[in-house]
Amino acid sequence: MFWIKFCLIVIIVFVLISFVKFILRRVFHIKKVKRKVFSYNLINERHRKIDKWIRFVSVIILIGLSWGVIEDKNYISLYVIGMTVLLMTDYLVRAYFEWKHSEYPKQAIVTVAEMVMMVTAIITIVQFELLWI
Repeated sequence: MFWIKFCLIVIIVFVLISFVKFILRRVFHIKKVKRKVFSYNLINERHRKIDKWIRFVSVIILIGLSWGVIEDKNYISLYVIGMTVLLMTDYLVRAYFEWKHSEYPKQAIVTVAEMVMMVTAIITIVQFELLWI
């Protein structure tokens, strides 16, 4: 039952994010930028350095939070909060570099909207305990 709920939530979130991005592109006349599926999508060298630093710090933080969850199951909420903050940091840095240093600065609107949708999905899942057994 867990995997059915999980797959359903992932599909719903993906469809909602795609729909919101489609609407934002139409309303704000944002050109769709072709990106590779599992690439970093870096804007410039400075963005690459900052993104590398953020990923390194994220790994250290997540290892520490994982250790906390292994020791005491009550740390799961702290782990989710940590993952959400790291996700927001990654999206906000990407949005900043798209806004300030990209050929398409309006793309930052789509990135921020995607971040808001992801954070909203995480908060909704946690608040309503949608994945708990």
